[in-house]
Amino acid sequence: MPKKIHKPEEVVAKLRQVDVLVSQGQTTADAIRSIGVTEVTYYRWRKEFGGLKADQVKRLRELETENARLRKAVADLTLDKLILKEAAFGKLLSPARRRVCIEHVQRHLAVSERRVCVALGQHRSTQRKTPRGRDDEDLLMADIIELARQYGRYGYRRITALLRDAGWIVNAKRVERIWRREGLKVPAKQPKRGRLWLNDGSCIRLRPEHRDHVWSYDFVEDRTHDGRKFRTLNVVDEFTRECLAVGVARKLKAVDVIDVLSDLFILRGVPGHVRSDNGPEFVAQAVQDWIKAVGAKTAYIAPGSPWENGYVESFNARLRDELLDGEIFYSLREAQVIIESWRRHYNTVRPHSAIGYRPPAPEVFVPAFAAWPAPQPRPAPPAMLTLAPRPTLN
Repeated sequence: MPKKIHKPEEVVAKLRQVDVLVSQGQTTADAIRSIGVTEVTYYRWRKEFGGLKADQVKRLRELETENARLRKAVADLTLDKLILKEAAFGKLLSPARRRVCIEHVQRHLAVSERRVCVALGQHRSTQRKTPRGRDDEDLLMADIIELARQYGRYGYRRITALLRDAGWIVNAKRVERIWRREGLKVPAKQPKRGRLWLNDGSCIRLRPEHRDHVWSYDFVEDRTHDGRKFRTLNVVDEFTRECLAVGVARKLKAVDVIDVLSDLFILRGVPGHVRSDNGPEFVAQAVQDWIKAVGAKTAYIAPGSPWENGYVESFNARLRDELLDGEIFYSLREAQVIIESWRRHYNTVRPHSAIGYRPPAPEVFVPAFAAWPAPQPRPAPPAMLTLAPRPTLN
């Protein structure tokens, strides 16, 4: 016969029964036998529940239950802390990183997969699902790496635009995933060295409304390898974002500004306005009179407010970041050739984020892979067979 388990309320009732029988003259031994337990059990009950009433026992049981729940909560929090400390510092943003961390925690802490998934916010189906890439994943990864090597200052969004121009049907999220997985990034700062790779505003009072409505121009300064300075005069069409000209010389004065503008006026016509800062080459009376004589208007920004000339300032930053900061020019002639080649690339190939990642002035379709070394020919990805054949990397 199994041993009966007494509830705390029943124990208190039996203890009260013994007290009543003893008060009526019975001996303690006879009273204990009447409740059906041994003396050892009786005195153990009396030590544990002596002097308590039924409602007090009920409250005591509730407190014990609450205490057990709090102990379990503290244990769970402590385990979560250990799991997070063992996993990694910082945020685990991707399912792949969380998957690796969960496996690492399971090996070192000997906890269940369910418990670690809850602590790190990973669904168990995601943890158990085996990643399976597409059939053309390796081809796309190779092209992304090659483009990143060729255009070292481009981020994954411009790389996506170049891939689309070459015939890939791909979105920016997929390129970003591969970009991060392969550890590709744009260096914050790079030292100058000879030929890193083969490269063949916000507050604007007068806003451009059409092509050749507002041109803006400004100077950028750099040095050749022998330490001598040279200057570039950059002229930009603010509406199309096209770089119209980059004049390169050791010195550029007011007469040189007139020479560059006159060539552009003959080639493209006279714009409505020409915007610039208040440098001495731009505010010279000869320049103002000449621009007025040919039928254009000057638009000078407020002194000390370069953000009002935002279009050309943005172009200057791209020129310096993508070319000047990464090239060593051994002569002025070399600087002129390389900068002009980069200007043509900027206008016809380089994707521009402000115009939907298209080049400002594409003359003809030139695949972004045209300058690559000729590899072994590879077949087109299956997803592109019915849309556009993938270009051979020549």
